[in-house]
Amino acid sequence: MTAATPHRAGRREWIGLAVLALPTLLISMDMTVLYLAVPHLSSDLGPSSTQLLWIMDIYGFLIAGALVPAGALGDRIGRRRILLVGAALFGVASTIAAYADSAAMLIASRALLGLAGATLMPSALSLTRVMFHRASQRSFAVAVIMTSFSVGTAAGPLIGGVLLEHFWWGSVFLLGVPVMLLLLAVGPALLPEYRDPEGGPIDLPSAALALAAVLDIVYAIKHVSASGPDLVFALTLVLGVSFGVLFVRRQNHLDDPLLDLSLLRDRIINTSLGTYLLGLFAMGGTQLFIALYLQEVLDLSPFVAGAWMVPAAVGTTVGSLLAPLLARRLRPATVITGSLVVAALGFAVLSQVGPDDLALLIIGYELVALGLSPMIALCADLVISTAPPQRAGAASALSESSGELGVALGVALLGTLGTTVYRSQLTDHLPGGLPEATADAARSAPGGAKDAAADLPQNLAEPLVAAARGALASGLGVTSAVASAIVLAAAALAAVRLRHLPTSTEDEHAAEQTAEQPTVSEGGA
Repeated sequence: MTAATPHRAGRREWIGLAVLALPTLLISMDMTVLYLAVPHLSSDLGPSSTQLLWIMDIYGFLIAGALVPAGALGDRIGRRRILLVGAALFGVASTIAAYADSAAMLIASRALLGLAGATLMPSALSLTRVMFHRASQRSFAVAVIMTSFSVGTAAGPLIGGVLLEHFWWGSVFLLGVPVMLLLLAVGPALLPEYRDPEGGPIDLPSAALALAAVLDIVYAIKHVSASGPDLVFALTLVLGVSFGVLFVRRQNHLDDPLLDLSLLRDRIINTSLGTYLLGLFAMGGTQLFIALYLQEVLDLSPFVAGAWMVPAAVGTTVGSLLAPLLARRLRPATVITGSLVVAALGFAVLSQVGPDDLALLIIGYELVALGLSPMIALCADLVISTAPPQRAGAASALSESSGELGVALGVALLGTLGTTVYRSQLTDHLPGGLPEATADAARSAPGGAKDAAADLPQNLAEPLVAAARGALASGLGVTSAVASAIVLAAAALAAVRLRHLPTSTEDEHAAEQTAEQPTVSEGGA
């Protein structure tokens, strides 16, 4: 008697993967699709400045906060079931958002979209563990899911711009409706169901603590990046950390915890999560300044600026899909370390960008995309494949939460560093005779100089704008240099702690050899 050899995925699994990739693309697209719609919905709904911030941020906040509870819920009640429930909720919430007639209604529908999105991403990733048993095929499937997420983020502003040229602002939300209807129609036939046969009921206090901890911490990070350290930042951070401590303590005392903390003690999982977080940390802060550079230094429209980001999206696709092919011949540590070195080189190129260096910016950004994307795909795959099958949903949620936290921290910390450099450089190069109020307005934030110069005479406006462009380029340069060092540190971490892992080909060969070995039955020998 021999053990079963991992079977090769067939047509049904690959078509199912395509179905999973579509909602994943929509989840990330909804994070950025509103960028160009803000002026239109503002004139229609008349939101206050606070309401406008919540319209933009509530979706990402609730996705980040609900990922872990949603992933754990999928492990218990069924990953396909939670995926289909989330798809139905996403379609309904998209329709409500499209036809919202008040700011409050739009905020509520965006919150509902966030909760629905949190069920879709970990379910899609964890289902690849059930659908693709061979290591090489599973790595490719994970790469497709992660690519869809990255491409959706880049495509959001572009698709939003096209829709706004021909339709009303609510049309940007209706993209999700046919996709979710397709998932509901074919998902039951193409996607397998899986749940932990020994999983107990979900612990609601743990889910509430996890949601509160992540929401408070992410809000604190975003607040400090926008307003600096103040009482609101301190209170929300303390609350978030306190909820987090209570969450961990509760998990340690439960027989069936919402999150199995032993996952975080696994060397492969914690190293992959840490590497993923550091890479997204570097990208989060730098990408903010890349967008500002395109619009404020080169004076491009949001749509044209988004179009110049398409090459990086293509690089992300190529890098993600290349990762599993490289992992067949090279060890994961080699691929991850090598790709992060390429990303570090890209950040180093970005650190040399001057006030009029579009070509150098695109080259550097392309190298960063090509370098980070294989790391993201392989780290996600390592987390999912290392976790026990019954915990793959929670492991997928941890992976996504690590990325969300990395981006938020990068925007806050690297963004603050870049803004400090911008203000210092601008102060040193302000034209003489500039009114103090105008100087303060120009220094208030990157991009503030253009508005501040609008009412100035030409002899003051032109040197102020030129000084601001140079200062913003300096902010991008310093931020990118620090990001390069951080990515090199992540490369060293992966090289040391993941060096023992085999290639996917070696992994499959070992699994086949194990399957071919006879096993002794109870009545044998």
